[in-house]
Amino acid sequence: MSPSNIMWPGPTPTCMPSFILIRPTLYIDGIGQLQNNLTGSFVVLYADDILLLAPSVTALQKILRVCEQELDSIDMTSVNVKKSSCVRIGARHDKPCSRIITMDGRELVRADEIRYLGVFIVRATKFKCSVDQAKRSFYRAANSIFARVGRLASEEVMVQLLKHKCLPILLYALEVCNLDKRVLQSLDFTVNRFFMKLFKTSNIEIVHYRQTVFGCELPSVLLGKRYDKFIAKLSCTSV
Repeated sequence: MSPSNIMWPGPTPTCMPSFILIRPTLYIDGIGQLQNNLTGSFVVLYADDILLLAPSVTALQKILRVCEQELDSIDMTSVNVKKSSCVRIGARHDKPCSRIITMDGRELVRADEIRYLGVFIVRATKFKCSVDQAKRSFYRAANSIFARVGRLASEEVMVQLLKHKCLPILLYALEVCNLDKRVLQSLDFTVNRFFMKLFKTSNIEIVHYRQTVFGCELPSVLLGKRYDKFIAKLSCTSV
């Protein structure tokens, strides 16, 4: 399997209108033909998760067929349609289109969002990630901390727990997502709510002052730094 035939996890092109997520682990030997016949089609492999990207529904059907043929040639199980789904991204994301069918005639479900490596990709006019699940997980972790040590730990300890236990959950892999200003503001508000509860205040100026004192940067600032670091690292590896 040549590395040039595989696109490993990283920034996903915003022009890809069709995605499919399939589960079986797969060694794709014949996928090289796609570079000649299906320009813009990619297979992303990580552990037992496989993500197929294609510039059209027709190309997506063809790349799925190549994967199924490879599965069959190495005597692996067929695609699990119950755990697989399709998402269409682009100007016609909400328009009816051809079904994606497996070799044995089963149809893959079209979903409004798919989860890949902890990132939720949603159906939209352009590549877009949802942070709703990340915020729910953050609140769950923060509430757990308050429930266990909220009355015993100092404010400094609580903020450190926030920085090292909760923020990584909230910001996981978001530096590679093109988040708009509204989403960044919602992430900042999520952290601000933690400080409001911790310091028993609704005054945002007090919240910002406390964040400065304890050295806790907002997600919008952290993501900017992480994005710059990610791009610098990506540039070094591509040289």
